[in-house]
Amino acid sequence: MILDLDWRSRIESLPPEFRGRLAERAETAPLFAHAYAFHLNLRFGGMTPLDLAAFAHGEGLRGIKIHVSDGEHASLEAMSHAELRAFAEQARELGLEIHVETSTTAPEGLSDAVQRALALNATSLRCYPLYEGRVSEIVAWTIDDLRRLRQFDPAGRLRVTLEQHEDLTSDELVRIVQEVASPNLSLLFDFANMINAHESPLAALGRQAAHITDVHIKDCMIQPDRGGWAHLACATGQGELPIHAMLIELLLLGEAKPQILAFGLEEEEGYFAPALRWPLQEADPFIAARTPSFTDLGPSNLAQRLRQESVAAHAQVRTVRSILEDIATEALNHEDRRNVRTHLP
Repeated sequence: MILDLDWRSRIESLPPEFRGRLAERAETAPLFAHAYAFHLNLRFGGMTPLDLAAFAHGEGLRGIKIHVSDGEHASLEAMSHAELRAFAEQARELGLEIHVETSTTAPEGLSDAVQRALALNATSLRCYPLYEGRVSEIVAWTIDDLRRLRQFDPAGRLRVTLEQHEDLTSDELVRIVQEVASPNLSLLFDFANMINAHESPLAALGRQAAHITDVHIKDCMIQPDRGGWAHLACATGQGELPIHAMLIELLLLGEAKPQILAFGLEEEEGYFAPALRWPLQEADPFIAARTPSFTDLGPSNLAQRLRQESVAAHAQVRTVRSILEDIATEALNHEDRRNVRTHLP
């Protein structure tokens, strides 16, 4: 897997109007807090969805991305309709947009998540299939599931995003979106999840590019796993992913306006995902049953681990903003250098 990429040369190769567009979009990228950055605090530390909203507001972020089960007894799926409406009002007062996430496309779970998202005045709902079966079956079941969105959200209020979640390849995801053929269905690009499907980050981004509207930003170490690749998430900027390069390509998507509507800050330090696809396997491989993502608490002292996670979440905001500043500065500085050379006697 080739990851050592010269992102500065990529910027230098852009036409002047694209460099200006890139700089502007890097400076105004819509950053969202992601609940998984506080996964352990939400499971074991008593953190609530409102605490996540307070974090997003305090960091000056655009909104929050939160799973229906984040927060245990205080989660969205544990809230009554009245409580959902109250949380929606609290988020509105903080100036935050809400994106809801669920770990299924199965009709019952998808319908429930849609109704909760609508009660929250959310603008987006993330989903992914969690089926056991042959890849061809999973693709067919997911297409059938997502065609039901018209009945679950007849007014089309939600942008529904399908995430590559470690098992399906980019081509399979694009096929699902094309077969469903809904203007409200798009892809969510996760910085690491393609690795487990034996794809490299920029190749996967290229295949998905036309359909991506949302992003999960994280970093990881790539590990050999039974002939495939696993990933171990780590602090952003300390892993092996070409973060600058991926952000540049994502920011450039869309002509008159940015195609990417939300960059979720999904720090996942300590999360491990095994290989799920291999280069030498049958044409229609079998995907075994698995659970939604979770991070093992590990042997650390609980209070210490919860503090570490919170520190990492705050640090990721600074790191990503610094990377975006690097990109904007490089784009603007290159243009300045070009203008200087142009005007030399």
